[in-house]
Amino acid sequence: MYKHIKNYEIRYTDCDVFNALKPSSLLSMMEESACLSADELGFGYDVITPLRMGFILVNWYIELYKPLKLGDKVEIHTWPLKPAHLIFFRDFVIYCGGEKVGVCVTRWCMISLDDFSMLPTSRFFKEGDFDNYNTQRCVEFNSWKIPSAYKMLEEGSNAADGCAYSRAVSLSDYDHYFHMNNTKYADYLLDVFSLEELRGKFISKLQITYVKQCKLGEKLYFYKVFKDGAYFVEGMVNGESRVLFKVELSDIKQ
Repeated sequence: MYKHIKNYEIRYTDCDVFNALKPSSLLSMMEESACLSADELGFGYDVITPLRMGFILVNWYIELYKPLKLGDKVEIHTWPLKPAHLIFFRDFVIYCGGEKVGVCVTRWCMISLDDFSMLPTSRFFKEGDFDNYNTQRCVEFNSWKIPSAYKMLEEGSNAADGCAYSRAVSLSDYDHYFHMNNTKYADYLLDVFSLEELRGKFISKLQITYVKQCKLGEKLYFYKVFKDGAYFVEGMVNGESRVLFKVELSDIKQ
């Protein structure tokens, strides 16, 4: 069955203060692999854009079994699965030094570039297009709902006083769809943590749900709460949820 395989080396610019691979850099690698895979399969950017269609990410779910560090060489395998009516699934497996070190499942939507409305996959794909697709899942995961950090804070106190970080969307955050690129949210996520919260640890599980696009000049306010062994983070604009995260940290073994 089909798989796209690409090798990446973790560079200085991919790393955080602890020389660990930043979440945004990992997302960028996987998104690059996804785009190259789509090119191979005939539904890449150059093919669907003239049709006024595009793909946007809706969800990420990532598990890492060990931290990835400066100089590591990683091999990313990815393949699409048969889509549902509105949701296109894509899985990833991450290897380092021949060892399986992580998995990722994603959900995408096909959209109209004229009004960003969701399009059924049947607008482009035919049933027979999926006959040779890989049916194997890299991990069984279907718990896509992430609780609201703001609401959890509101239950215990005044959530408006619990903002961990805020930042306005700038031009450097934009992509070719003229909204904030999905990988940029992961940089904002990192900024809600302190050095001490991350020291000696790595993000072993990361889940992201994109609720609504963010545009130039909008100010995102991030709320963070720790509950049941995980951090829940929510980014909001004018009281409206735009992005949700669930983060689990694990100790780095010496």
